Amino acid sequence: MENRYRESEYVELKEQYSDTIIKEVIAFANSGGGSIYVGVNDDGEIIGIDDADRLIQKIANTVRDAIAPDVTMFVSYKNLEQDNKTFLEIQVQRGTMIPYYLKSKGLRPVGVYVRQGTSAVPASDSAIREMIKSSDGDNFEEMRSIQQDLTFEYASNVFKRNNVEFGYMQMKSLGMIVEDMLYTNLALLFSDQCPHIIKAATFKGVGQEEFQDRYEFRGSILKQLDEAYAYLDYRNNLHGSYEGLVRIDIKDYPAIAIREALLNAIIHRDYGFSAPTIVSVYDDRMEFISFGGLVKGVCLNDVLNGASICRNPKLANIFYRLKLIEAYGTGLLKILNSYNDKMEKPDFKVTSATFKTVLPNVNYGNRSIRAVLVDTACEEDSEYLSYIKEKGVVTRAMLQEKFGMSLSSANRALKQLVVKELVDKIGSGKNTRYEIKK
Repeated sequence: MENRYRESEYVELKEQYSDTIIKEVIAFANSGGGSIYVGVNDDGEIIGIDDADRLIQKIANTVRDAIAPDVTMFVSYKNLEQDNKTFLEIQVQRGTMIPYYLKSKGLRPVGVYVRQGTSAVPASDSAIREMIKSSDGDNFEEMRSIQQDLTFEYASNVFKRNNVEFGYMQMKSLGMIVEDMLYTNLALLFSDQCPHIIKAATFKGVGQEEFQDRYEFRGSILKQLDEAYAYLDYRNNLHGSYEGLVRIDIKDYPAIAIREALLNAIIHRDYGFSAPTIVSVYDDRMEFISFGGLVKGVCLNDVLNGASICRNPKLANIFYRLKLIEAYGTGLLKILNSYNDKMEKPDFKVTSATFKTVLPNVNYGNRSIRAVLVDTACEEDSEYLSYIKEKGVVTRAMLQEKFGMSLSSANRALKQLVVKELVDKIGSGKNTRYEIKK
């Protein structure tokens, strides 16, 4: 009898009922299964229990109410008799929807347990991810998110702005919520807690020897999209050249090319990689690097020919509903078409782990071009100048707050004042400030 009732990887002994039994059930369901004997002490001696039927009902109710997903079909109960003593056997099979966890703790190490030797121990984050992967498959956006304490303030505002419903039922139909009201990784991307980021930097010259500024865009990917685009739009300078008496104004980059390159980097990125999306601005080009390369079995020519094979179809579907994209598989073609009348052409470079889009600066190297800004806001200039003169020195944030402007509008206004030689720009990056030109 001592040989039979001895704790092991598959056997747990409990002299009497305690709440820790629930952790043992979770650990066995997440591991290789096993049996819990209640009424047997650590030495394997049968102590017995009173009113076994009542205890079975109590444990069954707790298992049903305290554990998610529903594990009841993998748990069975049996009354055993020996030496005129009654004790209980709880048999737990490995579940098919691992990881199982305490509802009160969520999909975190404090709520997820596995069997290690003769003990139930908290699972590590990496172990939880592997369990989710084994149950949900390898599709990132459909997998249950480890982070469940999510908010959607920014996304809700974007959906509302586009007259798209964004309640519980909509989130479920979009693939953001699955059984047991759990958020998926797709929801994580749109949440304010999204851990994936975009890093952007502007360099002086055509290499990376000297930074002009650098930023990290965080939060919901919709927030990152808005802020990263504003950053790039601010650096898309307007230049002018003359054909006879006619001046022709040309931006460094077609706006649609920047937009599509940024959207492409966000939508087609493999979010299984923790590395950030990288955007770099040089004097002669913009580069967008997203991780994951192309979907397996697809080559660059397939994509350039209009093949539409999306790594994150649910993510793309939401962007489509928000009218951020018009159709799948057209982004690179739009980039190419935007350069139809240019001598310079975009370039796309693919490795096993990355996809790089390179947009050439169409004005780079043209010595006859000089920077110009159309003077369409003289009255507004006066208001800005009066405010700057009053304060002595201002920042972009101060101008935003004073006039209720967006980030991109404030950047554009200050840029105009600098180019017109009305204001001096002092410092760089987050320390940039402006004062009346002396």
